[in-house]
Amino acid sequence: MSNSPFLSNCTEDTIREASAALKAGHLVAFPTETVYGLGADARNPDAVKRIYEVKGRPTDHPLIVHISSINQIEKWASEIPDYAISLARVFWPGPMTLILKRSEIAGDFITGGQDTLGLRVPSNPIALALIQEFEKISDSAIAAPSANRFGQVSPTSMKDVEEELGLYLSTYDKILDGGNSNIGIESTIIDCTRDYPKVLRHGFVTPEDLCGVVVLKDESSSDVKQIKFSGSFSSHYAPKCSVFLGGNPKPGEGFLALSDVDTPNGVHRISTPTNVHEFMRVLYASFRRADHLGLPAIWVQIPSESGLWLAVLDRISKASCGNSNV
Repeated sequence: MSNSPFLSNCTEDTIREASAALKAGHLVAFPTETVYGLGADARNPDAVKRIYEVKGRPTDHPLIVHISSINQIEKWASEIPDYAISLARVFWPGPMTLILKRSEIAGDFITGGQDTLGLRVPSNPIALALIQEFEKISDSAIAAPSANRFGQVSPTSMKDVEEELGLYLSTYDKILDGGNSNIGIESTIIDCTRDYPKVLRHGFVTPEDLCGVVVLKDESSSDVKQIKFSGSFSSHYAPKCSVFLGGNPKPGEGFLALSDVDTPNGVHRISTPTNVHEFMRVLYASFRRADHLGLPAIWVQIPSESGLWLAVLDRISKASCGNSNV
C-alpha cells in the first residue's frame, strides 16, 4: 500500500494543504454526505486523467463537478432553465446533481466528450470547506466520482477509500477523514437539458420531493437521446460476492433486511437497520462486510419499491448484475 498521508483531523490547515495538493495536480479523496469522492482540479486534464487511471474508469464516462454554491452554476453551464435554478435553491447544498449544457471551460476530459455536465453542491462541511478553499486559489472546481475502483462498491468511510485505492494513490495524494457518510448512497441525478426535468438516477432526493418544486412528466414518453452519467451502466456498485434481491438465503450466506424481519437459520445477518435511512447508510458497508467474511452471496430484502426505497432498489439491482453467477 502507498504511503499516502491520511489527514484525519480536518482543520483549516489540513483543508489548505489538501487544496494546495489539488492545485499542484494531485488527487484528494474527501467525504460528502452521500459517499466519499476522489477529487481533482476540474480544469486540469492531466490531474483528471489520473482519476480515470486510479479508478480504472472508462474515459468516456463523465465526472461530476463539485462547486461551492448556486452562484457558480453560470461558470460551468451555458444553458440553465428556470426549473434548474428552482431545484438548486431548494436542494443545494445537498445530495442532488443537475445535468446541464456545459460552458466553454468544461472540457471533454470531464464530460466524456458530451456537451453536458453534472454539477453538485455537497452539504458535507468538510467537502464544502475544501471546495471553497480550492475555488479561492484556483479559479476552478473539483471534479470527483466516488473514490473506489470502477463498478465496485462506493466507499462510505476513509477506511473504505484506503482499502479500495491505497495501492493506486501516490505519496502526494491526500485522503480527508470525515467519518462515515450520513446518507450512504450516491446523489440523485436530474437531467435539466430539456423542457422539463427527468430523474436519471434515484437518490435521497425523491421524485415526491421534486414534485413539490417542479413538474415531472412520464419518463417513458421521452425520445430524447440518452445522456451518459455516473452510475448509468447496468452493472455497478458490486461487491465480490453475489447479490440477490428478495428470496431465501441458504445457510452460510449473508442477509440484509429491516430489523423486524427474522434471520433464517444458519444465515449470517449482516445488519439490522430499523428504517430506510439506516438501510441506505449501511447498504455498502454490508456489501463490504459480506466480502470480508468471505461469504458467497448476500440476500437483500426491502419492503417497498417507492419513495426512498427506489434508490435502494436501484443500487441492489445494479449490484446484482455485477456478478457472473447471477
